[in-house]
Amino acid sequence: MKTPRIRRLKPPDHPLRPSSIYPRSAMRRSQHPQIGTLPDMKAVVITRLGGPDVLQVKDAPEPTPSENQELVRVQTGGVNFADTMTMHGGYPGAPKPPLTAGREFCGVEQGSKRRMMGYVQYGAFAEVVAAHRNLLWPVPESWSSEEGAAFPVNYFTAYLAYWKAGLIPQHQAPAQIEPFHKPVSVLIHAVAGGVGTAAVQIGKLLGVEMFGTSSSDVKLSRVKSLGLQHGINYKQVDYEHAIKDLTKGEGVDAVFEMLGGEHTAKSTRCVRDFGRVIVYGNATGQRAELDTRALYVKGASIHGLWLTYLSANQWLMQQAWKQLSAWTAEGHLRPIVGHVLPMTQAAEAYKLLLERKNFGKVVLKID
Repeated sequence: MKTPRIRRLKPPDHPLRPSSIYPRSAMRRSQHPQIGTLPDMKAVVITRLGGPDVLQVKDAPEPTPSENQELVRVQTGGVNFADTMTMHGGYPGAPKPPLTAGREFCGVEQGSKRRMMGYVQYGAFAEVVAAHRNLLWPVPESWSSEEGAAFPVNYFTAYLAYWKAGLIPQHQAPAQIEPFHKPVSVLIHAVAGGVGTAAVQIGKLLGVEMFGTSSSDVKLSRVKSLGLQHGINYKQVDYEHAIKDLTKGEGVDAVFEMLGGEHTAKSTRCVRDFGRVIVYGNATGQRAELDTRALYVKGASIHGLWLTYLSANQWLMQQAWKQLSAWTAEGHLRPIVGHVLPMTQAAEAYKLLLERKNFGKVVLKID
């Protein structure tokens, strides 16, 4: 399982650095809406660090796009664990509040009037967002705006997790990608969530044997209808023991790990010889635990996946989009939206994620 080298970009080229999303003057205006003369819009603002009660709908000035950005009139926004971390103050590089929340959205591009979905670092939960052109994608005609808002973070993260695990065939056109002929297996944590359901849809296309953890048998049953073969209710059984039993002691080829704390170490013990753990989140908020000796005995490895960083690599994102859009056009991928709430109920939307009550994506209606 060999991952090709990423073509590096120099740091100033990163489209999602706070200084490129908002010039310093614009950041000050958005943090202090009473300053400046730009037209006001409604936005979900993180007023201070804390729990969901810090989220408020406020007036804020419309953003001014940079040379490489487009303005999008936002209809819907997708809620992610990264948003809850930003609210708590645990997301790397986040500006100090007050700031506009949200990382992904769906809406209408003001210039072309096309329906677009996109990814930014902050500012998606507002009536207007300035987004980098390389991180805007057309919404399939048959999709709702809620489905469009549920796509960017979930599907690019899931696709890149398979890529980091060495499970995406390389140097092939989208139409040439075929399922694996050898047995390949993956353990997907939080399988009923946004990234989890996306990973199941992609894994089914790749012919991967999938194991998934969730806190509910009802959720697991719904994910099985998407293609999950083995559901593990972690409230009823230790998933580490379940993986050993289900794989006859061998373990899985890869684990998609976004929990942190003890789960990083446990996930490492779930892989087989030369397996990979792909770490892409920290939902528990706890520092990852890991004894590297557990890697020695299996020749295993751990790989980090941070969409904020990888999204700066235009070549990589273009390759991912070519495959994802091909699968989408063929009708194989469609976001799972579990809850849709108005922007005035942003606090309730965040609570659904924090309390593990969501299935699929939680979406905010902005317009």
